[in-house]
Amino acid sequence: MTDTAPTGGLDRRGFFRAGVAATASLAALGPLEALGARTAGAAPLTKRPASPDYGPLSPVRDQTTGLPLLALPRGFEYVSYGWTGDVMSDGVPTPGAHDGMAAFRRRDGRIALVRNHEQGGYTGAFTEPAYDPAATGGTTNLVFDPERGEFLESWASLSGTIRNCAGGPTPWGTWLTCEETSEVGPDGTRHGYVFEVPFDRLGDATPLKAMGRFSHEAVAVDPTTGIVYLTEDATPSGFYRFLPRKRGRMEAGGTLQMLVIETDEGGSYSTYEDGTGTTYRTSWVTVPNPDYAPGETRPAEQGAALGAAVFRRLEGAWWGNDRVYIVSTSGGPSGQGQVFEYAPMRGRLRILFASPDATVLNNPDNICVSPRGGIVLCEDGDEGEYLHGLTTDGEIFPFALNRIVIPDGGVEGKSVEPGDYSGSEWCGSTFEPKRGNWLFVNAQNPGITFAITGPWRRGSL
Repeated sequence: MTDTAPTGGLDRRGFFRAGVAATASLAALGPLEALGARTAGAAPLTKRPASPDYGPLSPVRDQTTGLPLLALPRGFEYVSYGWTGDVMSDGVPTPGAHDGMAAFRRRDGRIALVRNHEQGGYTGAFTEPAYDPAATGGTTNLVFDPERGEFLESWASLSGTIRNCAGGPTPWGTWLTCEETSEVGPDGTRHGYVFEVPFDRLGDATPLKAMGRFSHEAVAVDPTTGIVYLTEDATPSGFYRFLPRKRGRMEAGGTLQMLVIETDEGGSYSTYEDGTGTTYRTSWVTVPNPDYAPGETRPAEQGAALGAAVFRRLEGAWWGNDRVYIVSTSGGPSGQGQVFEYAPMRGRLRILFASPDATVLNNPDNICVSPRGGIVLCEDGDEGEYLHGLTTDGEIFPFALNRIVIPDGGVEGKSVEPGDYSGSEWCGSTFEPKRGNWLFVNAQNPGITFAITGPWRRGSL
C-alpha cells in the first residue's frame, strides 16, 4: 500500500465540498431484519478482508497535519482536531483520553459535538462547573461546519467527574455523560453517576442519582417514550431502563429497572456464552436501591437476586431503527464480543452478532447507527484497532484502521509526545444527523478527534 498524496492545488473548502456527495433524499432506515435472518442458526461469519462496497483500506493523509494517521477505503478523507493539549476557544487546554461522543445539528446548519474525557485521578478539575473540584474527568463541546469541512471552536463544558466513558444523545438536544466507576473521592464525594450536558452551553454539574450509581457506560433514549436504556461496564453487569417521571426532565427523578430474561426455571440468566441468533423473552424488575452507598449491594446484584439477567461487560449502546443496539465487549462463545438488539415494542432481545474469534471482531466497545441504518463498531482489542462496519446483509468488515504514529520531533503546534499510538482504541463514533455525510470518531490515545467524509452511499454505512 502507498500513502495517498495531499490534494494539491484544491483549497480545503473546495476539497471537502467535493468530498460530500449531494443527494436529494436518504434511504429509509432499515430494520436490519436481514441480518437476523442471515445469522440465526448459521455458521460463524468471517470478516471480509475488505468492505464488499467500499473496498480495501489504504493509508490516507490527514488534511490537518499531512500525516497518514488512518487507513480508509478509496475516496474517503478526513481532518483531525482537538488533539490533547490543544488550547480551546475558552483558553483551556484540551483534556486527554477522548471517549464517547454525539453530534447535534444546530439551527444554522453547523454540527455541535459533545465529547467525553475518560480521565481518572484527583489532581484537579479542568474547568467549572465541577462536581468534584479534585476530579479530572468531564466533557468538552465542539462546533463543525459540514460545508467547509472545518472545526470552528471548542470549549470545556463539564468537569469534576471521573472516567467519563460513553453516554448517549437525547431527543431534546443534550448529552448524557456517564461515569464508568463507583469509587469515592478523597473528600468522600461519591462517583458513578450520569450527568446531563447541553450541546450549546455549559453543563449542570448535578448527578442524576435516580439513574443509579454504578459503573455506567452508555445510554440510549427512545425518542417516542423518553425511556432511557443504560449499560454497565462490569461483570456481572445489568441492562437497565430508567422510567422518568417527566419525559425529558431527568432531574425530576424516576424508576430504575433491570432486564429479566424469562426462563422456564426462573431465576437470573447469564448471556455470557450465547451465540449469534439467540433470542430471548424479556420483562423488567425494579432495582430497590439504585443509589447504593459504599458497603451496600450494587444494583446489578440487587437485580440478579430478583431474577434479572446478567451480562459480561456491557459497553456501547445506541438508539436506531426503532430499537436499542447494545455491545457486550467480552461476551459470546469466544469471549470476543456480542452485539445485541432490544426491540421495546416486542419486548424481545436478540444477539445480532457474536464474534467467532479475534480476527473477525476483537472486543467491540462504542457503537453507533448511521442515518442509512448501518452499524459502526469501535474496536478495543489487541489485534490491530479497527472501526468495523456491520451490514444489513450480515457482513462484518473493516472500515478504518488506526495508523497513528507521531514522528520523532513531534507535530508542529501539538504537544503530543512522539510514539506509536496505533494500538489505541477507537471511541465515540457518531454521524452527522440526518444527512450523514460526516462520521466523527475519536482515538483515545493520544487523544484526537477525526471528521471523515466520502462516498458513504456506495455502501451500507
